[in-house]
Amino acid sequence: MFVASVRRSTRRKRLRGTEATNMAEPGMPVWAVVTDKRRTHIGRVTSLLDRWAADMGLTADEARGWHDAGLWHDALRDAPEETLRAIVGDKLHPFGVLHGPAAALKLEADGERRTSVLEAVRWHTVGFPTWDRTGRALFMADFLEPGRKFMVQDRAFLAAQLPHDFDAVFRQVVRMRLEWTLREGNGIFSQTVDLWNAVR
Repeated sequence: MFVASVRRSTRRKRLRGTEATNMAEPGMPVWAVVTDKRRTHIGRVTSLLDRWAADMGLTADEARGWHDAGLWHDALRDAPEETLRAIVGDKLHPFGVLHGPAAALKLEADGERRTSVLEAVRWHTVGFPTWDRTGRALFMADFLEPGRKFMVQDRAFLAAQLPHDFDAVFRQVVRMRLEWTLREGNGIFSQTVDLWNAVR
């Protein structure tokens, strides 16, 4: 499991009753802004991706891409909206979900060049119809990580099945996320619909 640690900058922000900090920790960008709760979620996502990569016998390069996508996907999840908008700009992301696109842009500025990792981070909240396995794996790990408190048995079953039937589990996760969104009365992003149409 990814272990969040040690060095904290003195800049701190109060968000939603929890403390978010700019973190400088192993593997996490110095510009990351995450709460302790978020770091725990990131650790569970990354652990799940690492386990799947080992179970599937991925190459070292692909496994590293999965790990990095998991580590970085929510690096700006707890940053203030004005900070995210300053990075992204409204015209660059019409879906209104800013933390993934903002993190991808910051990673690019830092020299990250792996398209699969950048696209995974950029679109992990809404989906992307032409993702390779890295984006799809992150989308699933973000939903199936064991700390979430809903549909616990169903999600654990899917997480266990993923190394044996990656594509079928992906279709099921996309379906479940769409159904959950509809049940909650939330709008569905066109990007998510495009993803469903690509895999069903």
